[in-house]
Amino acid sequence: MITIRVVDDDPRAAQHLVDHIRRYEREHGERFAVDVLVDGAQLVEQYRPDVDILFLDVDMPGLDGFTAAQQVRQLDGDVVIVFVTNLGRYAIRGYEVGALSYLLKPVGYTGFAQQLARSVQEVRRRPVEDFLVLPTKGGIARVSTSDIVYVESAQRHTLVHAVDARYAVPVTLKQLEDDLRGKAFYRSNHCYVVNLRHVVGVEDGDCVMSDGGRLAVSRSRKRGFMTALTDFLAGPVLARAGTG
Repeated sequence: MITIRVVDDDPRAAQHLVDHIRRYEREHGERFAVDVLVDGAQLVEQYRPDVDILFLDVDMPGLDGFTAAQQVRQLDGDVVIVFVTNLGRYAIRGYEVGALSYLLKPVGYTGFAQQLARSVQEVRRRPVEDFLVLPTKGGIARVSTSDIVYVESAQRHTLVHAVDARYAVPVTLKQLEDDLRGKAFYRSNHCYVVNLRHVVGVEDGDCVMSDGGRLAVSRSRKRGFMTALTDFLAGPVLARAGTG
């Protein structure tokens, strides 16, 4: 289901857009998950990269729509942003944050429906990317599963080793193992869950990773690991090639 977020400090204006969305659902046989926030600061503080379409008011006290959009873009490069404004001259600034378009207040239904249709089309033609949203000390990180090399259990946290970064997260290895189940990852021993995409070889009981690391494969898991790796290299990952 496509998720839509409306952000406007004017409750009547926000409800006006929600009413348009519900009318569009009835007329086009769609179903959307819709929520409403009251300002840009709330949007940024609560943001998770699971929003598909964002209708964002420009003129809001505190954190205005453009500043909020810039911060959102640091967390989510995919969300479709549509600015809602009283002044058309602000529209050009929307391109700075990759906005799809803008709507002028008061927003009529016909123009809104056309813009919503464009936004839905944009969402549906995006390639489906698999990613994890990781809680970090500074906030959250959105990491593509294909970029994760391996996950390591540490004393008080779990380390996610990605291609270009390393994340210390307050989540157990077992929780991340469950999140990665069925996605070409395999638990090689009690300390590591490895991405089969990044295994470049197996030597002396270790799997050699694309970043040069060598991770031990326990004796009890060696047969399952080799089967999973062989299946992955042979073609589509079979069910048994999930986390074991």
